[in-house]
Amino acid sequence: MQVLQTRYMPEKPFRILIAEDFDDNRIALKLMLKLSGYEVIEARDGREALTATREKRPHAIITDINLPEMDGLSVTRELRRESDFSRTPIIIVSAHDGSEIRASAREAGGTAYISKPIEFDELKRLLDSLLSDGN
Repeated sequence: MQVLQTRYMPEKPFRILIAEDFDDNRIALKLMLKLSGYEVIEARDGREALTATREKRPHAIITDINLPEMDGLSVTRELRRESDFSRTPIIIVSAHDGSEIRASAREAGGTAYISKPIEFDELKRLLDSLLSDGN
């Protein structure tokens, strides 16, 4: 008899907030995450991301850097000042790549950085790793 090793899965799916102003990017990411079993919350700008985070309490956040109203780095800094979200994994995403942008993401309190276009398998592995660490 073969015994399958399974990873602990909560009774309810993990909630992921996607903060992305481009509809096509947000919808594609939402579909991929839903197909992977995640519950998805959407925000189209930084202020909406803050409100949704405070109301829906996601297990992880994926935010684009360039958002209207308030950029993703500012959203990250503000959430990190709140004890309720000081340890929430925040993945910062941008079409720009390089050591300066990565350093800015890290200084803002980002848990990880992924450049666009997003490789979904990479994102899925990252989320699985971050969420299995007790979140």
